[in-house]
Amino acid sequence: MEVIIQRTSRSASAYAGRLVSRLLQEKPAAVLGLATGETPLALYKEVTGLHREEGLDFSNVTTFNLDEYLGLGPEHPASYHFFMHEHLFRHINVPSSRIHIPDGLAKNVPAFCEGYEKAILDAGGIDLQVLGIGTDGHIGFNEPGSSLASRTRIKTLTNRTREDNARFFQSTEEVPHHVITMGVGTIMDARHIVLLAFGERKAASVAAAVEGPITAMVPASILQMHPRVTCLMDEASASQLKRADYYRWVFQQKPDWQQP
Repeated sequence: MEVIIQRTSRSASAYAGRLVSRLLQEKPAAVLGLATGETPLALYKEVTGLHREEGLDFSNVTTFNLDEYLGLGPEHPASYHFFMHEHLFRHINVPSSRIHIPDGLAKNVPAFCEGYEKAILDAGGIDLQVLGIGTDGHIGFNEPGSSLASRTRIKTLTNRTREDNARFFQSTEEVPHHVITMGVGTIMDARHIVLLAFGERKAASVAAAVEGPITAMVPASILQMHPRVTCLMDEASASQLKRADYYRWVFQQKPDWQQP
């Protein structure tokens, strides 16, 4: 696990944008796993800027989103379909046929989840997975207690997660209780994982994920077992890391050929 502490969320997102850019230059038909919420917004602005100003090409890219609320259609302003098209897809040249987002209106949820897993495999697997982290350490919507070997499935949201996400709705009562989410095992299959964490609210969960024991009570802690994870954070979210000075020193010694 590579821990990179940047002064601001903007500089951390810019670094993540360069990672995406380098991947697409090396593998134009890359498969991207994408996240929603406030955390990746600056990253999406970075890559849309690279597309607009430098011609970063998404025409052969395939995307898979982590999750979606059950009961929300793609036109609902709080759905992740709506979010992704508003903040990323309509600004880049990724073909609509290559965009995959869980179906919040799926009639047969288990069958849909099985098909989603198969679609990822058929695409060759995810090359780079973007993640955020919840205040309780969840990744995707894999809440504390989720199986660390889980696959795409239905999950029931905790009250804490519903309250955290209520800002995207008119009230907490409107936040759905259920979602479709990639499982922890699905996420761990990605060849490269980029975890973004910003703000003091994330400091405790970041410390638990990076320096704490591996436990299903902090699903993000399983990332310690992945061969290639890049954790990008600002100073606020890194404030509870005991080895923060060491992580900064390691980054300063990073060889030029490892820089994006």
